Amino acid sequence: MLAMNYRGPQRVRIDQKPMPEIRHPQDAIVRVTRSCICGSDLHLYNGSVPDTRVGMTFGHEFTGVVEQIGPEVEKLKIGDHVLVPFNIACGKCVFCQQEMYGNCHESNPEATAVGGIFGYSHTAGGYDGGQAEYVRVPYADVSPTVIPEGMDPDDAVMLTDVVPTGYQAAEMGGIQPGDTVMVFGAGPVGIMAARCAWLFGAGRVIIIDQIDYRLEFARNYCPCEAYNFKELDDPVLFAKKTTDWLGADVCIDAVGAEANGSPFHNVLGRGLKMIGGAAPALHWAINSVKKGGVVSIVGVYGPIQTLVPIGNVVNKGITIRANQASVKRLLPRLIEHVQNGILDPKALITHRIPLNTCPTHTEFFPQS
Repeated sequence: MLAMNYRGPQRVRIDQKPMPEIRHPQDAIVRVTRSCICGSDLHLYNGSVPDTRVGMTFGHEFTGVVEQIGPEVEKLKIGDHVLVPFNIACGKCVFCQQEMYGNCHESNPEATAVGGIFGYSHTAGGYDGGQAEYVRVPYADVSPTVIPEGMDPDDAVMLTDVVPTGYQAAEMGGIQPGDTVMVFGAGPVGIMAARCAWLFGAGRVIIIDQIDYRLEFARNYCPCEAYNFKELDDPVLFAKKTTDWLGADVCIDAVGAEANGSPFHNVLGRGLKMIGGAAPALHWAINSVKKGGVVSIVGVYGPIQTLVPIGNVVNKGITIRANQASVKRLLPRLIEHVQNGILDPKALITHRIPLNTCPTHTEFFPQS
């Protein structure tokens, strides 16, 4: 089968790889119909995530048709068109029982933090992902969900990560009616977080980024205020000025390990890779939120330490909430929001590229 093949930092290609096989009675084999390239895939591509091994296939956001099932799979049948959450969850461990499906203790037993994730290095279990023609899906009775009749597959694939991650970013913020919410990062997740902030009662939503076409899209889609940090003297000073010198009630870091804005962090985190990523967005979030406010983190950072102004967190009485999105927990509500027209995920899609038209034996990700 054709599949994306990681060959080292900034080197990926399309190759022929062996077909996946049923390895456990609860497995399914899914023929992929949609697969996204996530912003966090660029952290893998650029070598920012430890233990990303040569030969791995990325892709943690995908839909597909069930082609084979193991003998213990009961909830799916061959031919079902399913959306597959990026979390690989057993459904039975202590964390799955708390609906913390992103922290499953069985799908990634050698880790002390994250559970298994499709296509996201051996720090997340070493599972191949969905940027391929076929993929093995463990615990097939737990998270994979049959796409509701009439739902556009383009909407469905966005429900595997982007929509639930953006929604949970807003949810973790504990937004109260009338709150000012500031989102750092106008990628798909940041834009969805800003859109979902309104669902929790936000009175004002602000996005900070550096790419003008993203900011313009956000103004229309969210809708929200949107500002290019390159045009601001200091994003933190701007946050204070625009909130009567108090700071935002909630700040969301939707960027993660490779944020621009600080040459110091770029050298240490992106160049020398001495820390778990360049974290200016996290600094800005901590320093822009009001005393007693909430910082919600869904941006991806490496497992090694990251420079964080923890003194400011303590002295301001800030609450920090962070996690991988618990997709299975959120899916029923988000499917309803899509079906009712409250959310329009497919509007975030900009390009559609068939796997078999990608260059073979060459690089096909853009330089970032």
